Amino acid sequence: MKDRVRELIDQLNKWAYEYYVLDDPSVPDREYDRLYDELSRIEEQTGEVQFDSPTKRVGGEPVKGFERHRHIARLYSLDKSVTYDELEAFFTRVEKTAKNPEYTVEYKFDGLTVCLTYDKGKFVRAATRGNGVEGEDVTAQCLTIKSFPMTISYTGLLEVQGEAVMRLSVLEEYNKTAKEPLKNARNAVAGAIRNLDPKITAERKPEILFYNVNYSKTDFLKTQQEHFEFLKKEGFKVYPFLRVCNTADGVKSAIEEIEVQRKNIDVLTDGAVIKLNDCTVRDGLGYTDKFPRWAMAYKFEAEESITIVKEVKWQVGRTGKLTPLAIVEPVELAGATVRKATLNNFGDVLKKDVKIGSRVLIRRSNEVIPEILGAVEHTEGSVPVKKPEYCPYCGSAVEEVGANVFCPNKKCRPRIVGKIEHFAQKSAMDIEGLSEMTAGQLHDTLGVTECSQLYKLTAEDLKKLEGFKDKKINNLLTAIEKSKTVPQERFLFALGIDGVGKVAAKDLSRKYPTCAELANASKDELLELENIGEITAETIAEWFKDEENAKEVESLLQNVTPQTVKKQSAGGVFEGQFVVLTGTLEGFKRSEAQKLIEENGGECQSSVTAKTTLVLAGDAAGSKLDKAKKLNIKIIDEDEFKDMLSL
Repeated sequence: MKDRVRELIDQLNKWAYEYYVLDDPSVPDREYDRLYDELSRIEEQTGEVQFDSPTKRVGGEPVKGFERHRHIARLYSLDKSVTYDELEAFFTRVEKTAKNPEYTVEYKFDGLTVCLTYDKGKFVRAATRGNGVEGEDVTAQCLTIKSFPMTISYTGLLEVQGEAVMRLSVLEEYNKTAKEPLKNARNAVAGAIRNLDPKITAERKPEILFYNVNYSKTDFLKTQQEHFEFLKKEGFKVYPFLRVCNTADGVKSAIEEIEVQRKNIDVLTDGAVIKLNDCTVRDGLGYTDKFPRWAMAYKFEAEESITIVKEVKWQVGRTGKLTPLAIVEPVELAGATVRKATLNNFGDVLKKDVKIGSRVLIRRSNEVIPEILGAVEHTEGSVPVKKPEYCPYCGSAVEEVGANVFCPNKKCRPRIVGKIEHFAQKSAMDIEGLSEMTAGQLHDTLGVTECSQLYKLTAEDLKKLEGFKDKKINNLLTAIEKSKTVPQERFLFALGIDGVGKVAAKDLSRKYPTCAELANASKDELLELENIGEITAETIAEWFKDEENAKEVESLLQNVTPQTVKKQSAGGVFEGQFVVLTGTLEGFKRSEAQKLIEENGGECQSSVTAKTTLVLAGDAAGSKLDKAKKLNIKIIDEDEFKDMLSL
């Protein structure tokens, strides 16, 4: 009978794996039910139930409450980005530590994070993420879920991480007969797992999609790909999408692939997860208090729709780059009627397979012009988009740089208008009322070609513009006057240096309180900043060497007074020190400790590098402390920190 029990358990678990993990059942349900009933009768007769018997995976009696469980290794949450500018800052940080980094891109599912523990090859417990250090023990609830194995071949202590989800089709079916329909799949699965009655968990039919080994007794997995393959081999359900990318553009392509495909899958997803593939290189990047520095979530916080491309026009921006603009069939999106959508460049047109006459997926977020994500369907009348040979505005022969096409003429009208509009935008000089249309009028009627000329405008000048009456003239002149005092970081962003977005401008303003200091900075000095990469550093250095740019900055500074960042105090106890903070301090918040270091002449770094001279280590200090020891960098604790400051 024992042999028969073992035979039944192995066969039923095999079929369950095919059904729940592979989605490829080899036998009809009635055959599974027949053997399951036989096993149940034998267990009832003998009073014995084996560890991995499928009969244990039925909702049992309600539990009185959730016990707390401390994870073996902390489960970090992910830092989030919603724009490619923020994502670029992540790439720059990674590439300062990792040479030629390789990234993986996966779906980010919107459910409930759970962590399963195995020991000696057997399932021990399941817990929610909680605060990352401690979660709630939900073993009874997760035992009703059949998308993970009870036994595995790896015999060491192990934690695996996954996302509990409820299929959208399952939610729809559940709501047909539910007394209280569930609002959405995320709330549904959270309520299923964090319900004291396992029978309710079983009724909602959640499953777990696994993506990570959170802890293993031996570091036998060297890449994210190996994590993925290990989980599949051991019988855990993984979502069959993992892209390995060698460049930032490759990552963006994978993100766009996810964004197009996610509309057709049966699981709620709200973004993509980008990770550094090499686990050994991750140690050099370490962690912040909340996030691993080697991973980033890209969130989709936008509305999308499908429409048809009618034609493609080429627009010229302030840098001379020609950007394809698609004119589309009008479609309602995020509360507005959309008639046009942008693509990045001609390479993007080819990559996304966009043709005139094709059906495409478009996205609109933050009330900006929508972007085409990719082609959904071509028709017999679909026509390829042609690459321009000449600037559509000034007729200059275009120049190709990589996947981009540029107009080389700095006097081209759209370049001048785009430069003025960028300078005046809210996140730059914030000159309210100076729109693209107004910038065009200033150029066409008054001959304005440089931003510095804005500060010489008079009421008599503006009266020459169509539609400008006394009130509008007064409002614009008042806004221009107000812009004469602006934070340094916004002034740097307003200059329109290619590659210098808001994040980079903030970094630059901290390091270089004045434009004169920034203009004298070398490429190597610029590269020391966390969010400045090789190309941007070179671009900044070359931009300030250009005589026309230098003359324009000089003219602007005759009218504008950027508010500079206060330089670090000289003569303090941390003067000349490059300090990294790691771990938790009892008497200080990290921001407070950082402020004290900077006020006393030091410069704080986010990660340990060859330039680091001092590490302040608190409780639970991790990989940064290990790296500092390897590099023989001086390490102090909180007491020594207080002594240095005489606190």
